[in-house]
Amino acid sequence: MQNSFFKKFALLAILFLLSPKFFFGIFDPEIDPDGPGYPESCTSIMVGRLATVDGSVITSHSCDGNYRTWLEIVPRQKHEEGSMLPVLWGTLHTETPWDRNKVSQKGEIPQVAETFAYLNVAYPAMNEKQLAIGETTITGRRELRNEEGLFLIEELQKIALQRCSTARDAIRLMGALAEEYGYGDWAECLTVADKKEVWHFEISGSGPGEPSAMWVAQRIPDDHVGVSANIARISDVDFNNPNYFLYSKDLKEVAMRNGFWDGEEPFKFHKVISGRKPFAIRDFYVLSTMAPSLNLSFDAEELPFSVKPDKKVSVEDVMRYYRETYEGTPWDMTQNLLITVKKKDDEGNEYEEQVKSPTANPWMSNDLRNLINELKPGAIERQRTIAIAGCSYSQIIQCRDWLPDEIGAIAWFSFDNPGQSPRIPIFSGTLHLPESFKICGQHRYRQDAAIWSFREANRLATVNHERGRAIIEPAVQHFQQKALSELPLVERRAAELIKAGQNQEAREYITAYTNDFAAATMKRWEENRNQLWLMFGRGF
Repeated sequence: MQNSFFKKFALLAILFLLSPKFFFGIFDPEIDPDGPGYPESCTSIMVGRLATVDGSVITSHSCDGNYRTWLEIVPRQKHEEGSMLPVLWGTLHTETPWDRNKVSQKGEIPQVAETFAYLNVAYPAMNEKQLAIGETTITGRRELRNEEGLFLIEELQKIALQRCSTARDAIRLMGALAEEYGYGDWAECLTVADKKEVWHFEISGSGPGEPSAMWVAQRIPDDHVGVSANIARISDVDFNNPNYFLYSKDLKEVAMRNGFWDGEEPFKFHKVISGRKPFAIRDFYVLSTMAPSLNLSFDAEELPFSVKPDKKVSVEDVMRYYRETYEGTPWDMTQNLLITVKKKDDEGNEYEEQVKSPTANPWMSNDLRNLINELKPGAIERQRTIAIAGCSYSQIIQCRDWLPDEIGAIAWFSFDNPGQSPRIPIFSGTLHLPESFKICGQHRYRQDAAIWSFREANRLATVNHERGRAIIEPAVQHFQQKALSELPLVERRAAELIKAGQNQEAREYITAYTNDFAAATMKRWEENRNQLWLMFGRGF
């Protein structure tokens, strides 16, 4: 009986996965990639310099959902005195850097004389001065949103990267601009890092009336790890500790005016802008596994804002967290998808054993989960994993003060599902990226869009997860180890060129490395795709 059920399930899964709806449907802007009722998207993990094995500062971002996947390096630019900077709305869903469909100019602010080069992704992420920013939407209270405000969060990120070189300066600038011109977005968290420290910055609108902003930034202690996963996390604000807290100038007054603080109880920022329990599964999983000695409880009212990890954290550890699906834990969504198989012992006697179905995978669509639960009630308890199939892109950024700025920061960039895709190293001094990186793959299937080099193989690999992961996962590890073993040599050569005054040559050298590495990963995943089509394309 059980075998019959899973044979039917496997056939349905293959038909569903190979259909146009599977490839394109989850990227419809009207469809939540995590399924109805789960408006969660994006995860950011932060690590202070004394908590990492090498002294680097880490921030990160998985851009989960239907967001543009094109990216480019915007070069340093000079501007004439008196010129203005347009502030745009609608850039998150464009198809190319030059696409202005549904993009509008909301307003403008004075431009500065010169701007830094920066990595322009949907949520701009890193500049040439080793300033790095991760992002997660925390939504917040609807009553606090004021669309008359000038800025969406991605525009604030862009301006900070263009103008700032430290996390504190970036936070002060973004906060001041939002207060002066108004913040029009939903509540957001930015995880802002530089060569010395990393901060957790939460911002919300200020409610009806003249647009402004409410914001607080709390520094992650240098020996701690923090996380943001679509929930406001900042609790008690210490208004007398400027080394660890920055905040908007009239924060208390605006909170009282809007009726979300009575002026008497402790000022917990997450209560003011959200009112939601300040953590869920992703926050708990990261903090509790980083510091198991703390015995954190999922039933607690609050978790610590950050934790000191039981052992120092490497960039490989953070990469592993971004592949996390809770496999082998109580939150494993595939743990009940079992089939009965016949085996023989050493003496040739036949016996039966229950094993996980080879077709069970952690990235099943909401429709498929519903189907299985209809056929076998309670088989899957939905969990929000860190790695999801509906991820547009992700990056893990290291900032390193012992290296020249041209090579000091490195964004480990990945297209599509971070649980299945390789990471491509992009340096803070990189001059340009492959042309296929400038094409978004969300609007339609495009062979000239880099993301589709990875997406096809990744989706096919879930037809039979046991067999598919045997192809994908070794390839992910291969490129991870390749980069980690090669980068010390690449960085040493680039540093030598910089020391000799050949900065342009150094930047051309690291640019060539990044582009060659990207080409190798795309070629490998296209080969993976062909192999997976051979395995599964016949439908059995």
